[in-house]
Amino acid sequence: MEELSNWGRWGPDDQLGALNLITPEKRVQAAALVKDGFTVSLSRDATKETSIDNASPYEHVMTMTGVDPDARFAVDTLSVLFHGYAHTHLDALCHMFYRGKMYNGYSQEEVTAEGAGQLDIHKLKNGIFTRGVLFDIPRLKGVPYLEPGTPIFPEDLEAWEKKAGFKVSSGDVVFIRTGRWARRAAEGPWDVTKASSGLHASCAKWLKERDVAMLGSEAASDVHPSLVEGITHPIHQLVLIAMGVHIFDSCDLEALSQAAAERQRWEFLLTTAPIPVEGGTGSPMNPIAVF
Repeated sequence: MEELSNWGRWGPDDQLGALNLITPEKRVQAAALVKDGFTVSLSRDATKETSIDNASPYEHVMTMTGVDPDARFAVDTLSVLFHGYAHTHLDALCHMFYRGKMYNGYSQEEVTAEGAGQLDIHKLKNGIFTRGVLFDIPRLKGVPYLEPGTPIFPEDLEAWEKKAGFKVSSGDVVFIRTGRWARRAAEGPWDVTKASSGLHASCAKWLKERDVAMLGSEAASDVHPSLVEGITHPIHQLVLIAMGVHIFDSCDLEALSQAAAERQRWEFLLTTAPIPVEGGTGSPMNPIAVF
């Protein structure tokens, strides 16, 4: 927590964390990655079905419909507990605490029944526009998907960089494909809170050295079980709290994997923006990759 800390790096009052690494110059460079204008969603569909890996489905209520012959509008209401392993979302820096603190030393007591007084998702209202890079670990290993509980180590990340022909640079958003959704399609849902492939804690130092702006995965980034005694989510803890790196959870990277493989290009323009809820601990998201 101390060695990887970015606390104070961008000032004592900073609330953006590693998003400060996405400079205007970085955005211009990212825009230049667009070659054929092909877009891909990195989001899982907003499912309303309950399953072993989705205990909190979207609630979708139609309040006005076309069944009424006098109706002039269709209106509906959506609500969801988006944190967890089912819905694609972004964790704000106020989402997790360590010894009473959040990123940059803010007290966890800033988060009350009224919402987060500091580090909330509203700070990202202007959106994300930068280079995204895909780490397709199943493709590296020559398998359709990783088995639950498979850890990914820094040497795997470096092996993929070499194979794919790129290197992560400051301000990038790194997406880790494990093949979770490919496995689910082939073998059915399972309890990913107990067993899921993901990054081993040792990858946190690698992410810090590369100055990653954001991290995304198909579950919660961490391998489960974590292989670190007494700590269930070491990557979450180190990335959100120490490094100030926002996290995309439960992305669906299958279409991105296919599009990248067809082009043999593993870098792309990433664009996305949260629902700008003041005090919010995160937001449902639909990140878009543009090739």
